[in-house]
Amino acid sequence: MGGHELVVDQPADTGGSDHGPTPVELFVASLASCVAFYAGRFMDRHGLPRGDLGAVADFEMADDGPARVARVRIRLRVPASEPVAQARREALRAVVHHCTVHNSLLRPPEVSIDVDVAETGRGDGR
Repeated sequence: MGGHELVVDQPADTGGSDHGPTPVELFVASLASCVAFYAGRFMDRHGLPRGDLGAVADFEMADDGPARVARVRIRLRVPASEPVAQARREALRAVVHHCTVHNSLLRPPEVSIDVDVAETGRGDGR
């Protein structure tokens, strides 16, 4: 992705090697990192220190089918050294609710999945 290598795996108890986050964890992390990015831009725009700005996310899977994430909770941590005033807190909340990943969940993209069979070398020059 963009010249970066990313390892995605499954836990060992489900047949993976646990060398990286699961696809679902990556999905939730994508949302949390987008929220944190938008929060950082807000802090910069308003001259507020980023300090230990961060986001922590957890999620719950749906109990019924199909397999999917049912709930995501993101806790945005802003620096305590400079409390965000109530008016700015509401503005910050509005800004992070419009991050690109969140918008994509609210208005899901059209998704198509193609299956291509990789051709292996025949060894006969064809």
